[in-house]
Amino acid sequence: LTKHFYFSSVSEDLGCRRGEFSRKHYGSVELLISSDADGAIQRAGRFRVENGSSRENTDYTPGTWHRTDVHLENPEYHTRWYFRYFLGKVHQNYIGTDAEKNPFFLSVVLSDQNNQRIPQYHSILWRKTGTQKMCLPYSPTKTLSVKSILSAMSLDKFEKSPREIFHPEIQKDLLVLEEQEGSVNFKFGVLYAKDGQLTDDEMFSNEIGSESFQRFLHLLGDTITLKGWTGYRGGLDTKNNTTGTCSIYTVFQGHEIMFHVSTMLPYSRENKQQVERKRHIGNDIVTIVFQEGEESSSSFKPSMIRSHFTHIFALVRYNKRNDSYRLKIFSEESVPLFGPPLPSPPVFTNHQEFRDFVLVKLINGEKATLETPTFSQKRQRTLDMLIRSLYQDLMPDLHKVNNVLNRRSFSDVLPESPKSTRKKEEARQAEFVRLGQALKLKTTVKGDATANLATTSFCKKEPWESQSFCSNFPHEIVCADSWGQSLLVSTDAGILLIDDGKPSVQVFDKTLQIKQMHVLETLDLLIARADKGKDSRLLVFRLSAIQKDMETKQITRSKYHCRENKLERTKGCHLYAINTHHGNDLRIVVAIRNKLLLITKKNNPCNGLTGSSLLPSSESPVEEFQYIREICLSDPPVIMALVDGPTGDSDNMICVAYRHQFDLVNESTGESYRLHHVETNKVNFVAAIDVYEDGEAGLLLCYNYVCQYRKVYPFNGGAPQIQPSACDFHFSWNQVPYAVVCAFPYILAFTTDSIEIRLVVNGNLVHTAVVPELQLVASRSDIYFKSTAAVRGSSDSSSEERNSRSSPQTPAAYEMSQCPPSSLEGEVACKNLYKIPLSSLVGRSIERPLKSPLAPKVIATTTSSGIGSPPVTHSLSLSRMEIKEIASRTRKELLGLLEEPTPKTESVQRQKNDPWRRSDPKQGAVRSSSSDRIISSLFESYSEGRHPSTSSDPSTLANREESSPSSCPFQLISLYDEDIIDLK
Repeated sequence: LTKHFYFSSVSEDLGCRRGEFSRKHYGSVELLISSDADGAIQRAGRFRVENGSSRENTDYTPGTWHRTDVHLENPEYHTRWYFRYFLGKVHQNYIGTDAEKNPFFLSVVLSDQNNQRIPQYHSILWRKTGTQKMCLPYSPTKTLSVKSILSAMSLDKFEKSPREIFHPEIQKDLLVLEEQEGSVNFKFGVLYAKDGQLTDDEMFSNEIGSESFQRFLHLLGDTITLKGWTGYRGGLDTKNNTTGTCSIYTVFQGHEIMFHVSTMLPYSRENKQQVERKRHIGNDIVTIVFQEGEESSSSFKPSMIRSHFTHIFALVRYNKRNDSYRLKIFSEESVPLFGPPLPSPPVFTNHQEFRDFVLVKLINGEKATLETPTFSQKRQRTLDMLIRSLYQDLMPDLHKVNNVLNRRSFSDVLPESPKSTRKKEEARQAEFVRLGQALKLKTTVKGDATANLATTSFCKKEPWESQSFCSNFPHEIVCADSWGQSLLVSTDAGILLIDDGKPSVQVFDKTLQIKQMHVLETLDLLIARADKGKDSRLLVFRLSAIQKDMETKQITRSKYHCRENKLERTKGCHLYAINTHHGNDLRIVVAIRNKLLLITKKNNPCNGLTGSSLLPSSESPVEEFQYIREICLSDPPVIMALVDGPTGDSDNMICVAYRHQFDLVNESTGESYRLHHVETNKVNFVAAIDVYEDGEAGLLLCYNYVCQYRKVYPFNGGAPQIQPSACDFHFSWNQVPYAVVCAFPYILAFTTDSIEIRLVVNGNLVHTAVVPELQLVASRSDIYFKSTAAVRGSSDSSSEERNSRSSPQTPAAYEMSQCPPSSLEGEVACKNLYKIPLSSLVGRSIERPLKSPLAPKVIATTTSSGIGSPPVTHSLSLSRMEIKEIASRTRKELLGLLEEPTPKTESVQRQKNDPWRRSDPKQGAVRSSSSDRIISSLFESYSEGRHPSTSSDPSTLANREESSPSSCPFQLISLYDEDIIDLK
């Protein structure tokens, strides 16, 4: 029992499970056959059926499930680069042909990354296979050439060298190329089906819908009159009412959506097939089917609909008994996986949450459908035709022009213009910018550009939002790992233990230089690689001994106190790796040049029963480890990862990266197998992450801009099957990362100034967060990173507009990264430590895991407010940020900010005018609550400089006590020098 309890740490279990994922959450492919009323087979098709995973909540006993992965995938605000970064700004466009004589276009601009004073080169390569986007860092001392940009995009050989295009009209043509990626607005079909209807003719012949169907339509959007409609029309007639008089329309996160509702389209009693209705709904990629009847009755099947164009069906049922909606998704077999996965069971009692989920699912589904062969081949033919036509139109003009500017083809991308042509160049740039700005405005007015506002998720907290962990951290960090709620950090000043809101504790002095470390709480071990070169060693410590030294405040350990902690045979090691799933026996692989040493931890029945910290043992755990074997490689490994085999006996593997390849090495035999070969001249290995899909091993191989997933199948005769499979996929980052972290369902790439967040199952982009001077610190459990605080001012909001008129040859003063005045006087700019909780990313609200080594008891302090005052007890069991979050949420709940927005425009306007009043979502009426008046009076009194609890006006206290809905008063107390509302 003790062993089971000790090895069931929530943090350790969650940290291991974040590397496990399953595509079963996204449904399974089934053969669906439809038949008529007589039982005769009509049609059949293979569809992926999503009906919610029945095993989703069974693996995790503690905590409560909450959704984190309801996001638009590949949002246009992050993918439409030419519209966002290029139009209206001075930029360069080039034309050329590759070695296969296929024309291509290259666009380069120096822009400010999200107005964060981080200048970057954004580049787009236009080819018939699609667009390739890439961010390149800006350096004021290092020039960037066209050749280096194309080489980074794996385009090294040319049939004709690129030449710059100076015509301002090229912006129109390139915008047309970008629009081929897909529309920013969507049209979805809505088909009403009565209970028992089995054919599409019967469903399309329903003249009117039921009351529950009308409520569903009202939930989806607003009813608009088509005649005279000026917004997105989705192919409907807005002049002569030939496609009906009304329709359903909405705007969701900047996207206009028009619904083709079957009961609103023209109905013909003579035409049983209702061709006019099928003409619109049958040509929609996505169709919602609202079916009446009980769940036990005959259900809808996609094969009932005769359409070669519709790829996704969303089946919706309404349950009157509990006022809930049930959702089921059918996707044609060729459609790639798309999120969000359905909950288990897929029943929604919150109607607004159901609406947001359905719209996100449908938008992501249509984007995924465009990647199927049916649509991708058409798009590729269209792109090829447009690019070749544009190439033929431009090349004759480029041959006629022979001036000094054309010498920039392989010179600096953004050079200074020669003096003789500077005025002419400035005039050309002014016209270039004017035309781009006019084109951007015209595109926006037409509705072909998305807004950067989420209109349906006000104040939504994203799972990747960080929390402040330590402010003004002055030391340079080498490596770190989490220890409970604390962080063990190796710095230039030694090894420190940091906790939120507490002073750091010196664990080792600066004579011990740790380059790599792992804190294994369940095994009571600290594993570290110290020193460098020939003196490098692998050290092992007991966490309990380190904690005891801190509690007794003995002398700080130094390098000379670690002689008994050195593992034998590890001298000169430059890298090591451990198995991530500690449910198996601990295995360590140590790399010493081109040799690999396999070391395991002995099975100690005493320590395994109760944990090392519960029984007396030697201070040094070196004797618990044993050397197994030595494996020789052809080259020193750059990256290593341990892969657990299905049996754990003799099928464990080691993934190593060196030269231009990833290899798998059998731990038992030492045999090596080629996993992946990199076909580029220069290779920058980033990571090899072991992930487990439904218990089967797989690897995320990250190098350069690429991240590739390879499935490692069970062993067959001692050799792993690593042949290409349909399960394998790859995607490209927008920037070259230096670290990659997997936290299902997300995979995060860290660069020097941004965090790029994608989904593991398909590699689709979810979000890009700009973080200045970013350094990843630790990621085994919670993710810790170090960054400078952004210097923002009121003038920064217009920096993008001002930048549009200036040449990006050299960033202006307001574009460069600025520092506080103190940093300009020789001081180092202070950096802060931030934390992204793993529980937020993986979507589970877990209990507090292991206590921090620095966590104190309840601290009692005596106030000085008066003589004989009782002691005031402050509980420090919660961190500073947790207290702030609880207080902020309490304030929002009292102010009514977390209620659903009322559909009435008038009430919303009144709510804006009076922030202390909130609307009733059911009646639409505006009411003022007693808690609102309480908070209003608290803020008013505090803004006047007097504490509410010490107000001299007795009537104020009496009114506050009378208006309080409960007998518990509210008090504003000061914690950490900040005013936080606390509910006592």
